[in-house]
Amino acid sequence: MEHEPFPSEGHAEVRIVAATPEVARRVAEVLRRCFASTEQRSYPAGRAEGTRLHITLDTTQAAEPAQSWLTTSTSTEQTQTHADEV
Repeated sequence: MEHEPFPSEGHAEVRIVAATPEVARRVAEVLRRCFASTEQRSYPAGRAEGTRLHITLDTTQAAEPAQSWLTTSTSTEQTQTHADEV
């Protein structure tokens, strides 16, 4: 399996999988309230119904409460993935 390149420093690629486009958009809206972001991109989730939404977040331009959480949290690197992650 070919791996996608990592986003640039300070950015995070987020993929939201939901049963409906509305649920995915609601989650993306919460993330956009905390971080600067690109336009979201939606795709079929590969099932009869469902949506996969991709969004890129700029963590260097965080708003409250994300900004205070980022400055007080410690990094815990996890290299394990879930069984269903691609």
